[in-house]
Amino acid sequence: MGVRKQAGDIEFQAFVVGRWPRLMRTAFLLTGEQHAAEDLVQSTLEQAYVAWHRVASADDPEAYVRRVMINAHARRYRRKLREFLVPRSEDAGLTHEVADTGDRIAQADDRHTLLKALAELPTRQREAVVLRYWEDLTEIQTAEAMGCSVGAVKSNAAKGIAKLRAISGLVETVTQGGRK
Repeated sequence: MGVRKQAGDIEFQAFVVGRWPRLMRTAFLLTGEQHAAEDLVQSTLEQAYVAWHRVASADDPEAYVRRVMINAHARRYRRKLREFLVPRSEDAGLTHEVADTGDRIAQADDRHTLLKALAELPTRQREAVVLRYWEDLTEIQTAEAMGCSVGAVKSNAAKGIAKLRAISGLVETVTQGGRK
């Protein structure tokens, strides 16, 4: 193996180790299922590895990989695969996504209600909400990741948030969680 290839492999490995939790969180919120999230991250990283020289030379390699993930998720959605954002009964014994310590959503009392509400959003609205509010990306970064205009991000995020606010169980959960 050449020195350049070895250096690229080491650099890729460091990237994966450093970004894995965040990529998994994003994938879980997009797919709603632990195994689907793992598959999405794995296939995304396979694509990134093959093109690592391009990814590594990008201005923001994490944004590049995030865009690959969004595109892969969109392709799967177009194939009409069913998505779940709440654990299925047969998944009861599995380890599920663990929130970062700074994740504000983890402070909600009923994460199940939140994920169920998120599952009710159309895919583009869910992507906009996840990237803007969970991943805390700017509107421009979100637009780049989704491959759309900033206006589309604003529209999808606003519609998604409005739908989430209209869900009574979610509003009660967040309100009760905020009073404790």
